[in-house]
Amino acid sequence: MDIGTWIRASREAAGITQDELAEKLGKTRANVSAWENERHAPSYPQILEIAKITKHAIPIPGIPSALTKQTDGQLAAIGSRRVPLISSVQAGLMTEVVDPFPLGGAFEYLLTDLDLSDNAFALQVEGLSMMPEFSPGDRIIVDPGITPRPGDYVVAKNGSDEATFKKYRVRGMRADGEQIFELAPLNPDYPTISNEFTPIKIIGVMVEHRRYRKRS
Repeated sequence: MDIGTWIRASREAAGITQDELAEKLGKTRANVSAWENERHAPSYPQILEIAKITKHAIPIPGIPSALTKQTDGQLAAIGSRRVPLISSVQAGLMTEVVDPFPLGGAFEYLLTDLDLSDNAFALQVEGLSMMPEFSPGDRIIVDPGITPRPGDYVVAKNGSDEATFKKYRVRGMRADGEQIFELAPLNPDYPTISNEFTPIKIIGVMVEHRRYRKRS
């Protein structure tokens, strides 16, 4: 459910008209209509206020209800953990001794409420190899503390010390007991990588995907 659909559904579930919601928010009916029709997006404070006005009739998409309800008269904050958004090269260094993102080394942070390991990080998706599920500009949160399972989306280090993002598939075991796996793109126009033929090291497992809609 997108935010526009959520606003309309929450408003209707609470028995509130567009005019009434606009008045409570100090906005116009045109503002509410634009939100519901996805012409514009409300700010997070406005989303929280809408949830409060509609008495949390429908949970906010992607946000546990408990995080948005009032506590001692104040709204709880969304996101209690800052995750550094780093470059693919920095992520590639995760398997080295060096610290890939020293204090202040990130150029942006994402907020999340997930219970993550200390070295969790975020990346911005590049290229078209994971289309249509993941588009360029989308962001993912990755946790190096999780062991990948077949079907997981993972970030791995390639031979150029850069991070690559693919789907993890197990293909068997070597004689020495090491697992044979493939990193598969979702876009069939791109090749699958195997650790049988290419040095690959798994960095972490994707635990959250944030899709950003682009408007023309």
